[in-house]
Amino acid sequence: MSNVRPAGPTPFELDIFAQPEALRALAAAGADARLAEIAGRPWSRVVLTGMGSSHFAGLPTWRALTSIGLPVWTVDAGQLLDTPGLITPDTLVIATSQSGASGEVVELIERAEAGELHWGGLIGVAANESSPLARAADLFLPLRSGEEATVSTKSYLNTLAVHRRIAAAFGADDEASVERDIVETAERVAPLVTFDTTELARTALAFGRPRLVAVGWGDSAATAQYAALIVKESSKVPIEGFVGGQFRHGPYELAGPGLTAVLFGASAADPDGPLARIARDLVATGAAVVLVGDLEIDGATTLRIEQDGSLAALAAESVVAESLAVAVAHANGVEPGAFAYGSKVTVKL
Repeated sequence: MSNVRPAGPTPFELDIFAQPEALRALAAAGADARLAEIAGRPWSRVVLTGMGSSHFAGLPTWRALTSIGLPVWTVDAGQLLDTPGLITPDTLVIATSQSGASGEVVELIERAEAGELHWGGLIGVAANESSPLARAADLFLPLRSGEEATVSTKSYLNTLAVHRRIAAAFGADDEASVERDIVETAERVAPLVTFDTTELARTALAFGRPRLVAVGWGDSAATAQYAALIVKESSKVPIEGFVGGQFRHGPYELAGPGLTAVLFGASAADPDGPLARIARDLVATGAAVVLVGDLEIDGATTLRIEQDGSLAALAAESVVAESLAVAVAHANGVEPGAFAYGSKVTVKL
């Protein structure tokens, strides 16, 4: 593999640069008024499903809806195929698939059409307005993110925004505030699309046995999982993503020199919380610790993103994750986002 960088931006990087405009297009289209009507029905349960980053983007929605007492499950579409009893005639399924054609989501639709599954309603979230999910949904919410050349970027940020609209429709947020937040998000991420993590990536791969992990708390757990997924896809370097304290339960043995831990959601408002504690513990082992947020800890590097709980903050740290995916790919001598074995849409089960 060559370590010579391409003369210009790769297709993956061009998609990163286009994210502010994709968010502006979503904001300009506005929310669908029918969403509030469907959300207002007396569902016995709501099931959030999808695969990969599409599914991860629903984690903040699950947290928001459970916080107001709604019976909400978050189950990836593969697991849902294995546990179809979770779907009942008074269940609302919210399926997210950036392509609208992921194999597991399509299989759920086909089983419903064959009478093997019986849900009360289906909300579909996707970029492709002619996809199987778009055609099957009782209410289709388009991402308006446009075409993507490779690994998810524009579609992921727009998915976060659409899911914030979904949470608001159920009463977990103010709908007018969410619309303002989407506009603000486009402006806050615009300066970050050229964020440079080159030195961080070079340092991470400089060891003979490098290990990389991404860890996130709260809504930022979605970012940690997204980061791990796109870094693997983009760079062919192994990295694991963890939600909350899962990292301490076994994977902590990866600590020490050679480990680079990227911690998302590092908030100065919680300087002694579990994320701050694990950061200090990892620094003490000799690991390289990177805090994505506004928390400062001796021995760690902070990539500053204001942690105000907003959609903009969540999107901003996702752009940092994308920057890391690009930088690790270049450090590993591969073209960022170029698929070696897979493809943009995974249709095989």
